[in-house]
Amino acid sequence: MTERPWLKNYPAHVRWDKEYEGLPVHTLIEQAAAAFPGRPHLEFMGRVYRYRESFDLVRRLAAGLQEIGVQRGVHVGIFMPNCPQFVISYYAVLMAGGTVVNCSPLYSGEELAHQVRNSETRILITVDVPELHDKAMRLLDDTSLERVVTTRIEEALPLAKRFLYRLTGGRRRARLAFDGHRHLAWKDLMKWGGAPEPVEIDPKEDVAVLQYTGGTTGRPKGAMLTHANLTINAQQNRDWDPDAVPGREVMFGALPLFHVYAMTLVMNTTTLLGGEIAMLPKFELEAALKLIERRRVTMLPGVPTMFSAMLAYPGIGRYDLSSVKRCFSGGAPMPVELKRRFEAHIPGLKISEGYGLTEASPSVSANPPGKEGKPGSIGLPLPATELVIVDRDPPHAPLPLGETGEIAVRGPQVMKGYWKCPDETARTIVDGRMLLTGDIGHMDEDGYTFLVDRAKDLILVGGFNVYPRTIEEAIYRHPAVAEAAVIGVPDDYLGEVPKAFVVVKPGAELTADELLAFLKTRIGKHEMPRRIVFRDELPRTMVGKISRRALAEEDGQG
Repeated sequence: MTERPWLKNYPAHVRWDKEYEGLPVHTLIEQAAAAFPGRPHLEFMGRVYRYRESFDLVRRLAAGLQEIGVQRGVHVGIFMPNCPQFVISYYAVLMAGGTVVNCSPLYSGEELAHQVRNSETRILITVDVPELHDKAMRLLDDTSLERVVTTRIEEALPLAKRFLYRLTGGRRRARLAFDGHRHLAWKDLMKWGGAPEPVEIDPKEDVAVLQYTGGTTGRPKGAMLTHANLTINAQQNRDWDPDAVPGREVMFGALPLFHVYAMTLVMNTTTLLGGEIAMLPKFELEAALKLIERRRVTMLPGVPTMFSAMLAYPGIGRYDLSSVKRCFSGGAPMPVELKRRFEAHIPGLKISEGYGLTEASPSVSANPPGKEGKPGSIGLPLPATELVIVDRDPPHAPLPLGETGEIAVRGPQVMKGYWKCPDETARTIVDGRMLLTGDIGHMDEDGYTFLVDRAKDLILVGGFNVYPRTIEEAIYRHPAVAEAAVIGVPDDYLGEVPKAFVVVKPGAELTADELLAFLKTRIGKHEMPRRIVFRDELPRTMVGKISRRALAEEDGQG
């Protein structure tokens, strides 16, 4: 393999060999508040929090958290959807010296209980939404949980909307019975302390966040992301974009902040830049388009299904999206045809596809901004990051350029390890901090890496390796197709065969025979789907990408 072939095409505005300094995560908001005190930090349902206000709330909450026992190494869960209280709580826990445990609001009671027990979470911060608050309260008696801190969602709203919410909220609000000990009010913690006590943090060693993976094998595992992992990854993202203007950018904030993609790109990177996060509790198409227009969003991160939904929306032409300078796609590979269609629909706009994973904080590579890049590629490694294609079998030797193997990553954003899983850590991080991603790909002579598929999704058809993404890319090229996903299903003769699930665009018609005829000249015979199922929608993960795993479970293969 040619050593670091990406260097000959590296963007001129950034040095690949830059050395980064890791910082305590809460210094991101501290420095932004000093530089841009009057600039908007958070916008939520019409209410604007300027940096001076956000930082004051963080300091006051950090002091209150220290009063109830948060200190270095104490695990504090955040169990809420996107709202200003999420951001304030995140930085406050870290300023107090604690470790954040991100908990998905989509968790069932059993899933939440497992994560609280496994992470040894002692305090859980949530909102007065019954579906969340009631699950949290039930854990006080049979887990390590000692206290629940609850905030009212209405406290983040403008005064007029707050009054309306009180009148109409009804069953959307949980009944709260604070006792001053086990169940505490979020706003009361603000009153308990003055300034927080400074905490000595070792950015390289101290774990800032326990970020649980999606659980591709067995129960989810907690990736231990240090303060240095997270702050360096934010700096890498900032340095990659030469047009990002400190104090001026407006980031679209509908991706879930409890997910590593949004935590780093939407929250930490934007705060590092002194930019504004225009927030939505979740992605809803019309609300998203209105927010982009109203707040003049300049940075639009999403997952492929978000861009697909926008493209399919008949009323998209009614909204002025001209403020958007950059789109970022992550979370899942973006079909080349979807990228082409979206960019053609909004002239002058380019989607920069990147790649990351929870264990790398998450950003690893991206197509260079301001350049065409290569369609279907996950781009070039970020500064201080090395991508290597290795043999899937130990000792994981590097492969020649162009050969397909497992993608491995080295860099300062690679996690410390898995929480309480030393054996799994040893299998995943090898040969001096090289992270085996479990993703299959190849690198070309220009240093661009192409993701073929997840190793776990590989389909063995009569001894041939078949990658679902190859089939999905071909299906997306049919003009009637809106979405597609492919999984492997058992076959008595071939062992496994591909099965495709397809969503047709509104008003379009398509039969299985027509789709197979379309695919015949576009993929190999062994790659042809043996079964095709048309559906109204496909299942999603918590971040909104299509879930092959859920399809396999529904189909009886999980």
